Amino acid sequence: MTPADGDEKPLTGITWLRDKLRRLYHGRTPAAFRFQMAVIVIDFAIIAFFIATPVLSETRSFLWIDYSVAALVAADMVARLLASTSMLRLLKQPTSWVDIFILATLLFPQALANLGFLRILRLWSLARSHVLWRPLNRRGLRPWRETIIAVVNLVTFLFIVTGFVYTFFFRVGAGIEGYVDALYFTVATITTTGFGDITLPGVAGKLTSIVAMIVGISLFVKLAQAVFRPNKVFYECPHCALQRHEPDAVHCKACGHLLKIPDEGT
Repeated sequence: MTPADGDEKPLTGITWLRDKLRRLYHGRTPAAFRFQMAVIVIDFAIIAFFIATPVLSETRSFLWIDYSVAALVAADMVARLLASTSMLRLLKQPTSWVDIFILATLLFPQALANLGFLRILRLWSLARSHVLWRPLNRRGLRPWRETIIAVVNLVTFLFIVTGFVYTFFFRVGAGIEGYVDALYFTVATITTTGFGDITLPGVAGKLTSIVAMIVGISLFVKLAQAVFRPNKVFYECPHCALQRHEPDAVHCKACGHLLKIPDEGT
């Protein structure tokens, strides 16, 4: 039964805006797909800026770029809140806390300079975003989701440690050479290569090296498991919420509920 002409009132104001944003962020139309891909490209550009921040922080244009990125992050946060069905539930998610923290470091770049290296957590947040995986699934990358997330976790940790080492051990008068040294030390430590040509002084340096090695090895193991163990698809069971299933599964192995896993590319 369809409503009679004139029964539906046109959407106005904030209701129209929320409906429009919801269609763009969560829709499956070609226009929504193009919008989601544009958001992903902008996110990766922002992440690239975060990685390059230690090198760019001494340039004259840094603050202009920093505040421009802050405006983009704030606009994206507001848009996602408006597009959500429950703003409070979205704000309770760890990815929202990460975005709020990143926005604070962008708005107060000098006061929070020592915490700027944590901005790379935006990459971790992006890897868990439906805005990222909805278009990527359409590109046939669904089977590689767990592997990609494992790689993102490793890269995120790599740059967090690099930023930490640079900020607290190499930063004073170091410039790009100091950042490269910090990256070199981090890669050598995480891979347990341990050339020993660059070491961190004192007890704090030794503790940093220990944490980097332990967590780094764990992330490498996680990546190896994602690459070599049997492939599964991500599809949430509507009854028990189990996420991972065999590609040809008909029933959920946890609760027995009938599944309707879509074919690849749908």
